[in-house]
Amino acid sequence: MTKSLSAIATSNIASQPTVPPLENGDRLTLNEFERRYTAMPHLKKAELIEGLVYMASPLRIRQHGNPHSSIVGWLMVYQAYTPGVQLGDNCTVRLDADNEPQPDALLRIETDGQSTISEDGYVQGAPELIAEIAASTVSIDLHDKLKVYRRNQVQEYIVWRVEDQELDWFRLVGGKYTKLIASEQGVINSEVFPGLCLDEQALLTGDLAKVLAVLQQGLDAR
Repeated sequence: MTKSLSAIATSNIASQPTVPPLENGDRLTLNEFERRYTAMPHLKKAELIEGLVYMASPLRIRQHGNPHSSIVGWLMVYQAYTPGVQLGDNCTVRLDADNEPQPDALLRIETDGQSTISEDGYVQGAPELIAEIAASTVSIDLHDKLKVYRRNQVQEYIVWRVEDQELDWFRLVGGKYTKLIASEQGVINSEVFPGLCLDEQALLTGDLAKVLAVLQQGLDAR
């Protein structure tokens, strides 16, 4: 007896292998990580760091949502006045065979920079600047991720330690990260992106008007 089309379709679906879900602590290759992540469209953030899967906890507005939007807004204004740079918000970065982070923000040089955009739309290689909002993830952001970003030549790395009310802006020098020091006026200046400057205390206290005013001063002085 000939099978109906619906029966054939049901049989084909049943024969297809099930993709296992991502779980915190899984040790996976990059290809397997991407296969499982792609099969979970409801999942908003998962990262592969040194071959280990990290999945984000629910995010609170004070500890993450508002600081995240402040950093992205600051970088967005810089992008608006700086041709040739591209801002990424929470997008996946293929760094190497064991590391595929999803940083809170990145800034990359589009032409002749360190990274490219792959055929399937991902950032491939190290962007020049990465920023992370660290609340519950401080131990990862200042240890495993820092080592991975340093090894892959991310030139500048910003970590906003929300609970500590501190901000670390690292610059890669001679294969090591050194912390950039604010000027007497409390302003930190990028050494990679001309005019990208940050009033550290204004950001930490939520004075975004001053953050953008100081940035505009840096843009005007280029």
